[in-house]
Amino acid sequence: MENIIEVKDLYKSFKVRRKTHDVLKGVNFSVKKGQVFSLLGSNGAGKTTVVRILATLAAMNSGEVTVCGFDLSKQPNKVREVISLTGQYAAVDEMLTGRENLVLIANLRHFKNYKQRIDELLEMFDLTEASGKLVKTYSGGMRRKTDIAMSLLGEPEIIFLDEPTTGLDPQSRLKLWGMVKELKNQGKTIFLTTQYLEEAEALSDYVAVLDNGVIVTQGTVDELKKSLRGIETVEYEKEMPTLQDVFLSVVTKKGGDKK
Repeated sequence: MENIIEVKDLYKSFKVRRKTHDVLKGVNFSVKKGQVFSLLGSNGAGKTTVVRILATLAAMNSGEVTVCGFDLSKQPNKVREVISLTGQYAAVDEMLTGRENLVLIANLRHFKNYKQRIDELLEMFDLTEASGKLVKTYSGGMRRKTDIAMSLLGEPEIIFLDEPTTGLDPQSRLKLWGMVKELKNQGKTIFLTTQYLEEAEALSDYVAVLDNGVIVTQGTVDELKKSLRGIETVEYEKEMPTLQDVFLSVVTKKGGDKK
């Protein structure tokens, strides 16, 4: 599979009270088309900063980034045409209905003949019955689904989901996992950030662990587990380490957050 995102030597720093804080210190990774790619890390590791840069919402200090073959620094408008972003908090208008939120985004992005697509998205996310109700009456899970539906209006090639299940109850979280799997089946590339290791293990084709501003390990879930054990196969499934074991191992070695 071809690489749809390539990140080389990505650096980002912020100035706070005249002091420079290095957030990203030379990040390198690539994402293949059609993958669910998970970026793991503790709070403050820099996950959201990476997403904001890739989504053209923040500038990098240095580095080389291409998205769908477009140079992020030179062709940001082209990048915006092929991506969608769902942030940590649902960006919905509570005083509009679910359908009106989707219509608003369609109009803002100057889409034409969008009614059928909105109907398809409402059905996909099981929101048709609630689409005429004000979003302020929605549960957290319904708001999150509405938010993701809004981001899919333009048929993006890459979908950024920044900690999408934070604050959701277990049932809503499982439903969102199902949506991610369905989007992958449709050929979408999913870039997921999460603190929930079981979430990454359940959904990911490829995982990168960000700690203290650098990628400390990356690979498929099975590759990371095998690298921790130092063996190619295991006799019993119960002997296979979890992704949590891998995470704790690599951040401990690098002196990162052990939680």
